[in-house]
Amino acid sequence: MKKTKLIVIGTSAGGLHALSIVLSGLRPDIDVPIVIVQHRAPDSHDLAAVLQDSTTLVVEEAEDKVILQDGRVYIAPPDYHLLVSKGEISLTTDAPVRFSRPSIDVLFESSAESYGTGLVAVVLTGANQDGSRGAVRVAAAGGRVIVQDPSTAESPTMPAAAARSVKNALVLPLERIAPALTDLAARGITTGIRK
Repeated sequence: MKKTKLIVIGTSAGGLHALSIVLSGLRPDIDVPIVIVQHRAPDSHDLAAVLQDSTTLVVEEAEDKVILQDGRVYIAPPDYHLLVSKGEISLTTDAPVRFSRPSIDVLFESSAESYGTGLVAVVLTGANQDGSRGAVRVAAAGGRVIVQDPSTAESPTMPAAAARSVKNALVLPLERIAPALTDLAARGITTGIRK
């Protein structure tokens, strides 16, 4: 597999805790941009500041037309879809997808089109099936899909749907996801990572 160029993460119910665990486990020298969609209320704020406490990586709320930088974490703002195309973020207020805006499927599908084999998509805890369709698109484009083991998820519906949809997904306990991402970012492989 080619070297990872972008990591995208989707989560919903229970996501704050899961994201904190993943981000705290990433090496500070990871040289890949990370883009996150967390389902949240339109009037929610300060998610980037909360997650910043979990990592030494710079965490920021995404802005339209921002160019992605390696080693930075971008959070979709509330009530906007976030798309990634050729290293640039676009924000839209198109209709919700699966009742969600931001939508994980929208992030995954746009990223798969631009990054193909250089993409890693992660599906974490959540109470709906957003992300499963996008994960299929990532896999079809040659990217890698990592799914939180539903038994370790606060809300198992979302990761279970993704695991059913992508037969070759790497299903890992929450605490093993960050080491897997570190390996993929460094070498494009997951050495020593067990299911």
